[in-house]
Amino acid sequence: MAGAVCAEDTASEPVIGRLAALTRSTRTCMAEHKAQLALPVRVTIAALASLVLSRWLQVPMALWVVLTAVILTQLSFGSSLKATVDYLVGTLGGAVYAGSISALIPHASETALSGVLALAIAPLALLAAVNPRFRAAPFTGALVILEPGLSHVNSIEPALYRVIEVATGGFTALAVSLLVFPTRAHSLAIRGAAQMLDLAARSLPELFVGFDQALSAEAIGHVQDSIGQAFADLQATATEARHERIGFLTSEPDQGPLLRALRRLRHDLVMIGRAASEPLPERVRTEFVPLLGCVEAAVADCLRESADALVARREPSSLERAAKALDRYSQAFSAARAKGDTRDLSLGAAERMFTAAFALEHLRKDLIDLERCIRDSAQRKKRLPQAIATRAGTTPVGAACRSLRCQ
Repeated sequence: MAGAVCAEDTASEPVIGRLAALTRSTRTCMAEHKAQLALPVRVTIAALASLVLSRWLQVPMALWVVLTAVILTQLSFGSSLKATVDYLVGTLGGAVYAGSISALIPHASETALSGVLALAIAPLALLAAVNPRFRAAPFTGALVILEPGLSHVNSIEPALYRVIEVATGGFTALAVSLLVFPTRAHSLAIRGAAQMLDLAARSLPELFVGFDQALSAEAIGHVQDSIGQAFADLQATATEARHERIGFLTSEPDQGPLLRALRRLRHDLVMIGRAASEPLPERVRTEFVPLLGCVEAAVADCLRESADALVARREPSSLERAAKALDRYSQAFSAARAKGDTRDLSLGAAERMFTAAFALEHLRKDLIDLERCIRDSAQRKKRLPQAIATRAGTTPVGAACRSLRCQ
């Protein structure tokens, strides 16, 4: 009987282990996609809140208020702020211009209406092409021109109502983005930078294998394109994060230095990919391929550790291992040049070897720069509570609290 109970317990252990692993993976996935999971909740709340607010304000067309709130509720507060400002600027410009055209030029007939519509839309479309902030202007201009014929109102009311609708929907979107499961674009940019570093670490073996084996141009292009797309996405998120750098919204620093370090790192990988487009010549492959393998392993580990440190906002690990591997390759390449081993190589092979040495030397400098950026980020996190307390103490409320404590 006891043996049967033990057997049942033993059989249940793998099931419990799988359930625990599934729970951990689910939590990890939810943590990584927290912003995406929060967006449907925010959009739904923004739609409901904008409907209630439009009814309370007695806005004639609650539909446009709700649609505006849904469109402008973005993944992060920074993106919502940028979208709201651009949408409001475009709407205001289109409403003012189209309302003026509609009021100044009579258009009772269909021919006159077509002419006024063309006169309103063409300049607004040109303005939107020149300045993307006015992308909503042509749409607004069409509504302002055509709505009086549909709802039988004067020429000025549609322009005024359109601005009120957009302002109400935009205010609702900003309030919901700021108060309901708020997601900062700065946090998304930090995670995007870490993902780019992890992608670069995973791409290094695919690039370095070209020094020893034939590697197709499509494979190199795929690696470079994926890293380039990751950096483009990071740049877009960092642009949204700059809109959050308002005193009462965030005290996070500008991410320009980190972006520049990552851009240079991407350029290093492009040069390494060009150098690895063909295997090294047989006479130098035996000596340099093992050294390049050590460089690849050390730098990949360094990039992974840098990604973890960036997300955790802690001090990065030492670059000693990567620096030693890069030093050994640099010394071996200098010795080969001194002995004249590179003189008998073909022009293409010699060019690829010098390109690899140049890229790895720049990679060393850029890893040092990346380490400095991550260290600065960690140190700012340590100083942030003290800075907030100091800033709070300088306000009238903070000064009053200090005086009460002193008494």
